[in-house]
Amino acid sequence: MTTHTHDRVPETAGATITWWAHLYDACTWAVTLGSMPGARKSAVRAARLKAGEAVLDVGCGTGDLTLRAARRVGEEGRSAGIDASPDMIKIARRKAAKKGRDVDFRVAPIEDLPFADGEFDAALSSFMIHHLPDDLKLRGLAEVKRVLKPGGRLVVVDLKPSRGFVGFLSHLIGHRLPDDYAEQLRSIISEAGFERVELLDVKSPLAIFIRAEG
Repeated sequence: MTTHTHDRVPETAGATITWWAHLYDACTWAVTLGSMPGARKSAVRAARLKAGEAVLDVGCGTGDLTLRAARRVGEEGRSAGIDASPDMIKIARRKAAKKGRDVDFRVAPIEDLPFADGEFDAALSSFMIHHLPDDLKLRGLAEVKRVLKPGGRLVVVDLKPSRGFVGFLSHLIGHRLPDDYAEQLRSIISEAGFERVELLDVKSPLAIFIRAEG
């Protein structure tokens, strides 16, 4: 298991969860009405991960999606997760150790990934991109494309613009999104250099799913 002794909060224009990281899992479970595990399962399925592949989770939080992806690629594969919050990464590493998974969790912002060009077959991001201003979305996604192999897959799961109760919950946590957010995000992903950007037909009251190729 990779160990790290000098994690610091990196400079980033995006939001960083720090002091309440230990409450993150419980809060997201409550706010999403328990729908997060299903969304993560759908994200891994959409990425079409295969045994032996290398997968990166961008904005991994406490690591649940990363660990699900790690199970799919198996011991012969490689799994990594980055987040700008050292506190979130600490929790993710503890989860990996408890499950006996060798996952490379690192503290890093999306716009400065600590990986070489073309290291990964696939990249995932769940419920993180909406935290970023548009210019950082573009820079960060271009950086994700850099670390993907040619033709590598990207799957982005993010909040769905919603009305009613789900929309009210989104508003409470400060993420009321424009009605055309899915199209805006598709456009930014394309501008970052990805091809075949498609909005997937995944049934979810909470999330939109977008898949693209690098």
